[in-house]
Amino acid sequence: MKLHTHRYGKAKVRVFKKLQQDGIHTPKELEVKTLLEGDFGASYTKDDNRLVVATDTIKNTVNFLAHQQLGDETEPFAIALAQHFLKKYSHVSSVTIETFERIWERMTVDGQPSSTNFISGGKGVPWTRTIADSNAIETTSGIRDLVVLKTSGSAWERFWRDELTTLPDTNDRLLSTSLTSNWLYGTAPASYAAANARIIEAMLGVFASRYSPSVQATLYHMGEAALKACSEISQISLTMPNIHYLLIDLKPFDRKNNNELFVPTDAPQGWIEATVAR
Repeated sequence: MKLHTHRYGKAKVRVFKKLQQDGIHTPKELEVKTLLEGDFGASYTKDDNRLVVATDTIKNTVNFLAHQQLGDETEPFAIALAQHFLKKYSHVSSVTIETFERIWERMTVDGQPSSTNFISGGKGVPWTRTIADSNAIETTSGIRDLVVLKTSGSAWERFWRDELTTLPDTNDRLLSTSLTSNWLYGTAPASYAAANARIIEAMLGVFASRYSPSVQATLYHMGEAALKACSEISQISLTMPNIHYLLIDLKPFDRKNNNELFVPTDAPQGWIEATVAR
């Protein structure tokens, strides 16, 4: 038998760093996954672990470099981490670093922003992936689980019909999705944080302001707006599953439901995804 592919590493390495400047604290909390590829085949096929970097060592490396280099922006830290493994271990040929960030929002205390108190935000999970080898470094950033809702300006009509179609047309529906999106940087921006914020703002601007004849159309125009907003990215992928809001039948109670009361459900759900590129 032949060992076809292999890689290994350490996942769910959680680090929290308290950034401080002029008495103002800023929390930075990441969950990091590191995967190594290289000359590790003997550990699978010949019981030989001599070239295997222990996953505990990988965890320690994440912690050590987080203490040294982790700041407000995640991408430079992930790039430095990938470069470290390539430089440190000559038998490592490729490194993949993924991060998921918990966002902490500053609390207001006595009408003023607190310097030391925070609440966990619900505005999606920032995500990065860095893939590095001896020839190149590829940086992808994104957002996951960003739940948005449009209570007007959305329709679903004039779609394909056959003998198994039961869904009626509607020109007035609730549109909600849990957005997952990631974008590939062709060149490094002056600030990843500013560029990422600009991309998300552009997408949400389209979601909020443009009439939606379908999730497909909304998704495409959100991606288009992101590419226009940030010249450093070469493509963007979006996944927008439906969170359905089904009208509740109040007729048994002698009540008319004029598009006011719904039951939320995400199963089964429509699943729409696409990549928009320059």
